[in-house]
Amino acid sequence: MHNFKDPKKIYVIAEIGHNHQGSIKKAYELFKQAKLAGANAVKLQKRDNKTLFTKSFYNQPYIHPNSYAKTYGLHREKLEFGVDEYLKLKKYAQHLKIDFFATPFDLPSVQFLKKINMKYYKIASADLSNPILQEAVAKVATHVFQSTGAGTLNEIENAKKIIFKNNKNLTIMHCTASYPCNITDMNLRVVKTLKQKFKDCSIGLSDHENGIDAGPLSYMMGARVFEKHFTLNRANKGTDHAFSLEPTGLQKFIRNILRIEKMLGSNKKSFLNSEKKPIFKMRKSIVAANTIKKGSYIMFKDLAFKAPGDGLKPSQYKKIVKKKAKTTILPDELITFKKIS
Repeated sequence: MHNFKDPKKIYVIAEIGHNHQGSIKKAYELFKQAKLAGANAVKLQKRDNKTLFTKSFYNQPYIHPNSYAKTYGLHREKLEFGVDEYLKLKKYAQHLKIDFFATPFDLPSVQFLKKINMKYYKIASADLSNPILQEAVAKVATHVFQSTGAGTLNEIENAKKIIFKNNKNLTIMHCTASYPCNITDMNLRVVKTLKQKFKDCSIGLSDHENGIDAGPLSYMMGARVFEKHFTLNRANKGTDHAFSLEPTGLQKFIRNILRIEKMLGSNKKSFLNSEKKPIFKMRKSIVAANTIKKGSYIMFKDLAFKAPGDGLKPSQYKKIVKKKAKTTILPDELITFKKIS
């Protein structure tokens, strides 16, 4: 069980949705590749299509390059997994040691996921203002993720109140509900707003940007949960593939977020061990520009500043100028305090 309250831990969800194209074989591979990329969880979407859509919407023609059937409803049915597939995928996720959950879009789907003992639930942006679904999810979930695309702060507050009546384990996910999302519509500063306003919730980003930059930036704003659409091939048939990350992209997305705390490091400026060799080679020492005879006074023109940096620093030259040489100093020879008086 992930500790979503721990600010030192991130949680990355590989959103598969229906990028499996209705194939459990592809779903297995997506789960495996998400795990290899470093994701904490894989997520599907669950719909009871005849409950979710009106009859006319279900039966409307769907003539489209991404269509899997002649009507929209049948197209959706082609992409839907049943109990058998979900149980097999759950077992496989347990084998991989990766969390597996789903977004239910209707009440029968909530009950479907409850029957297979799913722990985590995501509520889509489309249901931000659906207290009936929120209440149903909150009653059965161990942890709830609420997406907030196209929503207002007031709607988010209302959703939180509904969920909190039954479940205090809530992550609020900043989201822009466009697919893909133009970078000018990302508004990642909203993450900071959510962090300040909803202090009793963890904050995340449901990211539809066509790239890997938003995750690290939103981390800096306070996000610790990151959802990213995931596919094996961006050219595959389906509406979500084009703005999803392939395995290498997801691996880099996670790598970049995990680097942040290490890169931020300490706020104390100091000379690090890793700098010693480079600085020795690059820093300059005070050396003789020419032969300085014993007993002569050293003038600025007698000094040169050359690498490596194993002698006196150039900033110390005033302590040398107008001093007497106690011994003859040859060109490029280090000038040290022992050699002057």
